[in-house]
Amino acid sequence: MGASDLRSDAKDLPRGPASGQVQGDQRILAGTSGMGLGTNGGFLGMTGQERQWLLRAWLFGVCLISCICLVNILTIQHDSPDLGPIRPVIWEVSSALVTMVIFTIPAAMAVWTSRWRPRWWIAAPAHLAALLAYSALHVAGFLVLREWAHAALLNEAYNYGPLSTEFPYEFRKDFLAYLIASGIFWLALQRGGQTADAMGPARPATFDIQDGARLIRVAVDKIIAVRSAGNYVEFILADERRPLMRSSLTAMQNALAPQGFVRTHKSWLVNKALVTGLRPEGSGDYTIELGALEAPLSRRFPKALAALREPA
Repeated sequence: MGASDLRSDAKDLPRGPASGQVQGDQRILAGTSGMGLGTNGGFLGMTGQERQWLLRAWLFGVCLISCICLVNILTIQHDSPDLGPIRPVIWEVSSALVTMVIFTIPAAMAVWTSRWRPRWWIAAPAHLAALLAYSALHVAGFLVLREWAHAALLNEAYNYGPLSTEFPYEFRKDFLAYLIASGIFWLALQRGGQTADAMGPARPATFDIQDGARLIRVAVDKIIAVRSAGNYVEFILADERRPLMRSSLTAMQNALAPQGFVRTHKSWLVNKALVTGLRPEGSGDYTIELGALEAPLSRRFPKALAALREPA
């Protein structure tokens, strides 16, 4: 590819696909698939195994809370029979239900701690804030439920007592619950990561190219670059194929940016992982070396230059 080719906007490229006439806009058929367990394409970068283990940890917590709730109900009824059978049920079930819901807080903190591994002087204040939110939501939630249940089932007002004395009592219990829950979720995430590693290397992500009536499924790491070709985009593949697909380059950028593709020119996307060199051309422009292929890097895309200079 000569230097003059780099300066073109690909407007001389063919306007139609090489393998037949496309019926309508086929861009909706494009997408990534085959995301293996070792890839970070899921929620907050979690693998499928990690999400499964996180769900198992939450279900374990629900079972544990249910058992504690039942024991507390029986204990209160035994120690204070004058309260009747309904009041202990209202008190303990309301607390248990709210706890099951706000278990998402220690779960989220466990994901953050496990994934980004923050320094202790960042993690400690964050956990303290999460603990305070956890306890405040717990108390506020069960107060609402208890007041409603007392009015609906017993036709009476619920008297919780002064918050100045009752909240510290609840906070001590919530501190222990938060600590145990965070530990369980963190261990579950570690187990999920080990399970994914034990299953061997992950399959590479794939991308579907609708070239006319033909669908071509290629590994993302085999796509060297994508460039605009009028109403189409041309995929430059490692095996020297160049299929065309009816789509805008912006749509391809949105689809492939999570896979490491960088917009370097109004007509080019390149696979950052396959860049082998950068050659300055003057006036802030560069030529990107992708093995034997060369692509332009315009000075109008400074973020692309910064991204390509980052270590892979």
